[in-house]
Amino acid sequence: MTALRWILSPAVEGVPRRQALASAALRILVGLMWLYNVSWKRPPSFGQESGKGVFGFTTDAVDHPVFPPFSWLVEHVVLPNFTAFGWSVLVVETGLAVALLTGAYVRLAALVGIAQSLAIGLSVAQTPGEWPWSYWLMVGVHVALVFSAAGTVLAVDSLRADRGRSWRSLALGWGVVVSVAAVSALTMSLGEDPLDSSGARLGGPGLSIGLGSYNVLGSVLLLVCGLSLLAAALISVRACALVATVAGAGAAIVLYAQSASSDSVLGGTNTSAAFFGSVAVVGVAVWSIGRGRSGAPQSTPDQAQATS
Repeated sequence: MTALRWILSPAVEGVPRRQALASAALRILVGLMWLYNVSWKRPPSFGQESGKGVFGFTTDAVDHPVFPPFSWLVEHVVLPNFTAFGWSVLVVETGLAVALLTGAYVRLAALVGIAQSLAIGLSVAQTPGEWPWSYWLMVGVHVALVFSAAGTVLAVDSLRADRGRSWRSLALGWGVVVSVAAVSALTMSLGEDPLDSSGARLGGPGLSIGLGSYNVLGSVLLLVCGLSLLAAALISVRACALVATVAGAGAAIVLYAQSASSDSVLGGTNTSAAFFGSVAVVGVAVWSIGRGRSGAPQSTPDQAQATS
């Protein structure tokens, strides 16, 4: 129980500020990796019809074995139940992206990331053209996050640790990032069909990093999320974050519901859905964990000492 309590506790041990910032940057970088890569986990076939995508990488475990017992498991358990497996991969990797980007339950997410990285490595590390160290480094970076203070900066874990006193900084940081992303997508989408199924892409395949795709409607909805978080921070009314929660969760549900077809009313992908989901997590954390502190200014240590 002690180990489980530690895993579920906020990843915010006392470390020098620069170390906490570096750990947070590493967490966000890994979160962006998972965020980008959920885009090609396409239901309902997950590549089974074309032999590519998740299905192609999974069959590599059998065609190019890394660890024979794992290859046997893939051949006799995973492939006969591939549709369920494909959905589980999408859910796990979406959860990793959301948890690491938002800094929510960082240690638990990092442990899941270790397992997922091992599974990927054991599937494709011996495939021609792959660099095996990519996957061992993925394992290593998640191990580092387990024992880091990566939940100290711009993280839901920070709110959990200080009982919501830092909710404004989280809302402000995410509000700025989401608003800038939304304005960028909206600028690129202007003049196009507001309901175009393939919206403007924030990022691209060249560097394998991005925040998803959004048409005019998707961009406006994303802007609503960003402005709601900014309003919560700037006017100190955490209830504004509920708008971001509802809008973000609703958009994520719509995008996932349409992920099996080529028609997306918001012009997005699974990456867009995961980014909206991250916004929803931040919104609900700001609202719920920051409860009771919306009108009370944070006191500095000197002020607290002066009043004691």
